[in-house]
Amino acid sequence: MKILVLGAGVLGTLYAARLYQAGYDVTVLARGQRLAELRTRGALLQRDGHRARIEVRLPVLDRLTPTLAFDWAIVLVRREQLEAALVEIEPTGIPNVLVMTNNAAGTAAIEARLGSRALLGFAGAGGGRQDGVVSYTMLPGWFQPTTLGEIDGQPTDRLRWIAAALHRAGFPVALCPRMDAWLKTHAALVSPIANAIALAGGDPRRLALTPDGLLLMIRSMREQFRVLRALRIPITPPRLALLRWVPEPLLQLVFKRVMGTRWAERVIARHANAAPREMRRIADELRDLAQKAGQKTPASDALFQYTDPAVTPMDAGRRTMHPSWNGSLFFMGLGVLWVFLEIRRRRRR
Repeated sequence: MKILVLGAGVLGTLYAARLYQAGYDVTVLARGQRLAELRTRGALLQRDGHRARIEVRLPVLDRLTPTLAFDWAIVLVRREQLEAALVEIEPTGIPNVLVMTNNAAGTAAIEARLGSRALLGFAGAGGGRQDGVVSYTMLPGWFQPTTLGEIDGQPTDRLRWIAAALHRAGFPVALCPRMDAWLKTHAALVSPIANAIALAGGDPRRLALTPDGLLLMIRSMREQFRVLRALRIPITPPRLALLRWVPEPLLQLVFKRVMGTRWAERVIARHANAAPREMRRIADELRDLAQKAGQKTPASDALFQYTDPAVTPMDAGRRTMHPSWNGSLFFMGLGVLWVFLEIRRRRRR
């Protein structure tokens, strides 16, 4: 099985290297300094928290031609690079193209270029690159596996064998019948988080100590979920809809704990800080969806200004906003239901 990976950044390198180690015939498309690094030093990978460094000598191309034959390709680039990548891969005739990138704009541009050749996906890892070395964290399958789906949601044979190849390479994999909704839901979460990190000067620990920043982030997520619901786009996976109901003080506490960890630095902030153009592009796409839905998003608009590097970050520790306990009745109802079921269970003994 011959695989092309278009994109030699952090995730492109990771997926190419692990597929290559799993025994697949993998070639990477790279250019500029990254092309020189891969040709002279190979792909260097180091898992976060581990000292061992792995070197993988990957075959590398600097251009695509129609005569090249691959069974499938992975397009793993940043959002603002996707259009150019589609233009490049369109004339190759590669029959199966897995597009794995942030995207809240929908699939029209992908289908226009690739038609039925296209599949959608998203990576289950995060990382960064320094001095040619890719440092990465694999996300657990229960949290965010590598997620794949056909644009029309059908469970096809090619989807299964691509999933099998990725699983063999060590990636937890899940198939999703509503991949476009999954990507929009992901953007509705990631964009507020990335913009809130920008609000804190790129430091998630500082964000953890800034109640107003956390509250704006939470309210922005909820605004984006309301936009999706107004457009009849299902929250995917459905468990994320719980964020609509949890009271703000509880969510503040949860996100304070999360943003104060090394995990947040490695998995969330590292990419958000390294890809400001991508984060702004996603925010712009969400703003377009809000306009289409006729929804106002004041918290998202307040966060959006911090995507401009000229804007001064919010003062650390700022606490002028008041969180709401709306939603607590939902949890009280769950508690009452649990008590009722427990009483019935004990009476039946």
